[in-house]
Amino acid sequence: MSLRLFDLSGKRALITGSSQGIGLALAHGLQAAGAHIVLNGRDAGKLSAAAAQFETPVDHLAFDATDHQAARVAVDRFEADVGPIDILVNNAGMQYRTPLEEFPADAFERLLRTNVSSVFNVGQAVARHMIARGAGKIINIASVQTALARPGIAPYTATKGAVGNLTKGMATDWAKYGLQCNAIAPGYFDTPLNAALVADETFSTWLEKRTPAGRWGKVEELVGACIFLASGASSFVNGHILYVDGGITASL
Repeated sequence: MSLRLFDLSGKRALITGSSQGIGLALAHGLQAAGAHIVLNGRDAGKLSAAAAQFETPVDHLAFDATDHQAARVAVDRFEADVGPIDILVNNAGMQYRTPLEEFPADAFERLLRTNVSSVFNVGQAVARHMIARGAGKIINIASVQTALARPGIAPYTATKGAVGNLTKGMATDWAKYGLQCNAIAPGYFDTPLNAALVADETFSTWLEKRTPAGRWGKVEELVGACIFLASGASSFVNGHILYVDGGITASL
């Protein structure tokens, strides 16, 4: 009986930025829990290649999550033509590393659009349909940088802090309509976004000492948290930021 709480059979999940990395891993994990998957990204070719990796057919919806109108049009059309989106994972994101005093203004604006505006754009577009149905799950991908900072990524830290607070705002506004809006905050995971850091022996040695678990995270280790927040098991969890970080935020 208790395991049924985590069953996503009959649910449809849209994951933004899911042609690789964390988004693709979460798509595989949610499918294994029974959900029908809708992949998203700007590059239709990359989406098709990602879709081909699944044994069971998935949908793929190409649109730019940083474009408010494009996101709304794509979501509205999908809902009308295919069916309801029951679960949204706002995963699209980017990183840019350089000292704050040298940080390019255009890079800062790109970070804001990709990491924050996309969450608002797709979240609002999907929530309007969820509100009408009286149910829905929104999971935003935050970061260990929602709570902590490191040199060279101050604007990224600002964007992920914003994702954390936008998640709380979504829950505050939309819980009364039957939506659960939460965030997963990954620590340091071996992903394409972190490829340069993974290859940096000095950084990896520092990270292993700094993290109580003593290692980089594996993207598959985010799946359990996502299934929990996407399922009936989290029916009274709202506005929560779930850190999956090997203990790094718990330790000095």
